[in-house]
This record gives sequence, structure tokens and C-alpha cells, in this order.
Amino acid sequence: MSVPGAAFVGELKRHGFDFFTGVPCSFLTAILDRLQAEGYRAAVREDVAIGLAAGAYLAGRRPVALMQNSGLGVSLNALASLNLIYRIPVLLVVSLRGYQIEDAPEHWVMGEITPRLLETVRIPYRIVGEATYVEDCAVMARVCREERLPAALLIRRGMVA
Repeated sequence: MSVPGAAFVGELKRHGFDFFTGVPCSFLTAILDRLQAEGYRAAVREDVAIGLAAGAYLAGRRPVALMQNSGLGVSLNALASLNLIYRIPVLLVVSLRGYQIEDAPEHWVMGEITPRLLETVRIPYRIVGEATYVEDCAVMARVCREERLPAALLIRRGMVA
């Protein structure tokens, strides 16, 4: 069971998100395919995507940064020293590589610790479910809008197809 990529992107847009950047992951293909027509801006690294998203926010946009959970690790300094301190919201759409599934060895550690890592840096998150994705998007959009904080939607393999 999965959420169609168009439906997921539609929820993001319904909540006003209008700037999309990031680094690709095969778990996010259905989302990225849909975003190509929306002006998706590919970044060379995940922390660069966070910088692009911060600039977009300061220019009046509502940004989303897509990445693999390994890229979340790359982005932690940018999120901690820019977004969290200066309350620059960005919605993170993060693939959960190695989380409770068989995956390549390089994903095992990040897969196991991604939720705890987000809790440690105090970034609210939800693991997206097929039956809950509308609420998941709404709750994390509200965090970005009202608390002006980064928030994350975690995407398991096959959840958005």
C-alpha cells in the first residue's frame, strides 16, 4: 500500500509549500518525478539544499528539502546553526533508508538512529503512513508555519509510489 506521488505533492502544495530542493533518493522517486514539473532545484549536497531552502524562506517562499537520511546527517550542522537558531523553517522530506528493512550496509546505522537523531536536535517528525499522510503533512506544515522550525516527514521504502 502506498500514497501516489501526485497526492503527496498535492498535500505539500495545499499547505503552501512552493519551493522544492534536495538530493535524490530512490525511495523518493515518485515525489521527485512529480516535482520536476514544479521547478525542483537539485542541490549538490544536502546541506546546500538546506542553504537554498533558507534563502527561499527569507525571500518569502515555503521550502521543502528532500534527502536521504544519510543526507540528514550531512545537514545537521546547517540545521542546528542556521535553521534552529534563527527559526528558519524548512520541511524535510527524508527517506528512511535502513529503517526496519533489509538495505545496503551503509544505511544500517542511520536507519536505526534517524528518529533519535531528530529527537536529539529537537526537530519534530512523523513517519508517514498511507492512512495518515494527510494528517502527517498537516501537522508538520503547522510546525513550520506556526513555530517557525524545521520539521520532518520520514518516508519508508514504497510509501510514496
